[in-house]
Amino acid sequence: MVKIQPFEVEQWMDRLENTPGVLNIAETCAASVSINDLVQLCSDKDLPGPLSTSKKLTYGAITGSEVLRQRVASLLDRGLSSPEDDATSSLTSPLPADNIVITQGAIAANFLLFYTLVGPGDHVVCVYPTYQQLYAVPESLGAEVSLWQLKKEKDYVPDVEDLKSLVKENTKMIVLNNPNNPMGSTTPKSVLEDIIAFAKERDIIVFADEVYNPLYHSLPEGQTAPPSILTLGYRKTVATGSMSKAFSLAGIRVGWVASRDESIITSVAHARDYTTISVSQLDDQVASYALSEPILKPLLDRNMQLARTNLEILSKFVEKYELVCSWVKPTAGTTALIQFSKGGLVPVHDPDFVLDVLDKTKVLFMPASPCFGLGRDFKGYVRIGYVSETDVLEKALEALGGYVEKFLLEQSKPSWLE
Repeated sequence: MVKIQPFEVEQWMDRLENTPGVLNIAETCAASVSINDLVQLCSDKDLPGPLSTSKKLTYGAITGSEVLRQRVASLLDRGLSSPEDDATSSLTSPLPADNIVITQGAIAANFLLFYTLVGPGDHVVCVYPTYQQLYAVPESLGAEVSLWQLKKEKDYVPDVEDLKSLVKENTKMIVLNNPNNPMGSTTPKSVLEDIIAFAKERDIIVFADEVYNPLYHSLPEGQTAPPSILTLGYRKTVATGSMSKAFSLAGIRVGWVASRDESIITSVAHARDYTTISVSQLDDQVASYALSEPILKPLLDRNMQLARTNLEILSKFVEKYELVCSWVKPTAGTTALIQFSKGGLVPVHDPDFVLDVLDKTKVLFMPASPCFGLGRDFKGYVRIGYVSETDVLEKALEALGGYVEKFLLEQSKPSWLE
């Protein structure tokens, strides 16, 4: 039996995010909203409220209500490649609601998927860096995992040529994360199509954690937002997502598994019968309300604008302190990876740096080397979640700027420098 490793980023968050007076720019959700906020955002004031107080609170539909599953399916169908070209094909027609399983957040969706599909004797290729769960869980289930290194010189976009050297005869799954956490990078549609073509030739499942989709807010001019992996005409594709990141509703704990392959969905549904049965009916109702068209558009517009505004603020900070800060500017999602160094020469020891910054300024972000680099990579880097409330980001960066000027730009050398 392979023992599962500590989930570093969640351990760090759990220890530190409730520090009194914290300026939290470690959080990765677009600034959270309340039910009252959703009602205010709604463009149709005649739309019934999110909660039915007369409905009996039974378990409800195990795989999620029909309404919620249909709205998730419609969300994933955006960008569908010409469904009218072949209306009879299950791979190009709209995704059926029956191909969705609602879960307790994307973290449960990911776990169920791996638990269902991989085990001893299987090989998995996973992009790296990414959310630790995506490679630690298959490894804990006995699968062999190869890490598909994302390169700074390629703006952290997966290189299919590198994939060719990683795949083996027993490779069962390729794992993507689009947009990427922690980099905030985007895998464009053309690259996704190359990955699909490669996997299809070898009958390999392609799984994309799309929890930050559709926050493609800062793409280069001329580049369009990539669609869900499910729209690219390959049956053995799976996507997970949730209401937490792009939709600002982490507190309702609603996520999903979706696939064009009915056998995968059936297997996942059978596995979840042994865990949590259904999600809360109250959570299901709130999620359904948030994904209704009169709310979905204004909610996403709010979060896209918030991301663009805040990324510009963070960009100005990096530019101001370019002697000690370096990054690849994010194009999507809510997170950025920034390296801090002493005079541009010596990377900070990021775990101690994070703790010292928190102690002296109350600003919190995450160290990259333990949380995303297996303790060996991305030394000196930190992950910042910048799609918080704008005033929180501004206060945090002002305080961090004072720290940088005192400890990184001056000649004094703190004990945490390598």
